[in-house]
Amino acid sequence: MKDEFYFPSKDGNTEIHTIEWKPEGEVKAVLQLSHGMVEYINRYDEFADFLCRQGYYVVGNDHLGHGKSVQSKTEYGFFNEKYGNACVLGDMHTLRQKTLKKYPDVPYFMLGHSMGSSLLRQYIQMYGNGLSGAIVIGVVADQKRATLRFGKRLCRIVAAFKGWHYRSKFIDGMAIGSYNKSFKPARTRADWVTSDSEKLDAYVADPLCSFVFTVNAYYHMFNGMLQMQKKESVYMIPKTLPILIAAGSEDPVGNFGKGVRKIYEQYRAAGIKDVTLRLYSGDRHELLNETDRKQVYQDLYEWLESKISS
Repeated sequence: MKDEFYFPSKDGNTEIHTIEWKPEGEVKAVLQLSHGMVEYINRYDEFADFLCRQGYYVVGNDHLGHGKSVQSKTEYGFFNEKYGNACVLGDMHTLRQKTLKKYPDVPYFMLGHSMGSSLLRQYIQMYGNGLSGAIVIGVVADQKRATLRFGKRLCRIVAAFKGWHYRSKFIDGMAIGSYNKSFKPARTRADWVTSDSEKLDAYVADPLCSFVFTVNAYYHMFNGMLQMQKKESVYMIPKTLPILIAAGSEDPVGNFGKGVRKIYEQYRAAGIKDVTLRLYSGDRHELLNETDRKQVYQDLYEWLESKISS
């Protein structure tokens, strides 16, 4: 059964749109989803339905500025002027707390894709205790601190003249503009997303996947990544938390596997005991929408099952 509901955002203004997929029988575990930048939670329907049929309760919200978690079109790609990143993370935690009340006695997992993977990496530094496992896919490679600081400064300068709702094509190009360059001749603006032409065409045609991030959202995203990459922040992750890191070998967001492997090694060096790395040969950014997605679904399911039984 698939249902929708809303809950109040930490921004004090917005109602956060949420979808839950409930299995018919007993719930064996919970998986909470955190979607990526410029998309929305209903794009995970096929994967959520697959897990739901295996007895998993799957739930996820549209982050602030995405999907149906907006009050008007001007809010697409906008978090919150002062506390944007904290509001998005706070909404994830609110949903976890609400879900725990429904299912207090089953294993609780979280999965984050792309921007959602960076949010989940921050989340487990703050609230990792009590989780049965974390899955980060479509992983965003760590950036140089100087680059992130420059991005923050640039956002502040642009906002001083244009306001925090302004959509800067320059900043957008700096953040994601290079991703398509490795796929020449590119058929669409987003060939880097998936090699599945049908899924790609649907993505490109979707207005909820086509807006430009505001300087506000970029500022808070850059700031969150700066905090996340600090060595002391990495050491806040519970050492016994099982973590699965998965990405496509042809994903420019993860620096074609190199940046993904660095994060894996960083977690191992921090003393996290159970870290698994999977790189899918030939896959691009959206593993759950790739041509081999059925295999990816099965692999993620088997990892979850192994953590339930361990």
